[in-house]
Amino acid sequence: MNHYSDYSPPDNLLQNRVILVTGAGQGLGRAAAIAFAKHGAVIILHGRTTKKLERVYDEIETLGITQPVIYPLNLEKASENDYNLLVQAIAEQFGRLDGILHNAAFLHGPSPMESQTLEQWQTLLQVNLIAPFALTKACLPLLKAAPDASIIMTASSHGQRPTAYWGGFSVAKAGVEALVKIQADEWSMLPNLRINALIPGAVNTPQRAKTHPGEIKKILPQPDDLMPAYLFLMGPDSNTVNGEIIQCQVQH
Repeated sequence: MNHYSDYSPPDNLLQNRVILVTGAGQGLGRAAAIAFAKHGAVIILHGRTTKKLERVYDEIETLGITQPVIYPLNLEKASENDYNLLVQAIAEQFGRLDGILHNAAFLHGPSPMESQTLEQWQTLLQVNLIAPFALTKACLPLLKAAPDASIIMTASSHGQRPTAYWGGFSVAKAGVEALVKIQADEWSMLPNLRINALIPGAVNTPQRAKTHPGEIKKILPQPDDLMPAYLFLMGPDSNTVNGEIIQCQVQH
């Protein structure tokens, strides 16, 4: 399996592309938004917390490259109309959409299944599985019109190898892998549209700190270490890769 960790992208890899990054306020989403912008893309920064998005906006703007835009939306509460309004705003401002990184995620701390509530499961499935499906579906007219559109889903090792205490999160992430396989199969005859999933693994992110508070953070891979794989899948060099579930294994 190719992990694409040694991919060396050209500086103009994503020139003139418009890319939506969900969960862009911190961690992998922030790193990907900045990396995509550095390689020429205009970034739509999505997240739930405007202040976090504003900080990432300022970071990108300080680089003196493309100017991003911010679109806050709470995926836990979002309706089909909310997604349609987001797509309408993208169409009106840019007239195109060339890619989506579905990075927004939600999880509670690990706990026994008998302790997990219906409300928790509903939130886990809504944010981690239903929202990416609904947002991709709403964006499909713009994506189909793009000459080379790429969707990246963020999967998890807990979806591939479910274990005790990960409950609804594992179920949602297993669903993400099924979604990718089904959608890729349906798009197999569309040369301009592809979908893949990345499994980041153990990375020093705020989300990881919540679930593994005792880890020594400095020995973990950093979000930037994974960006070669993200850039490869978002850029044109991956135009024949479709329906893959890719482990990001990084030497650190």
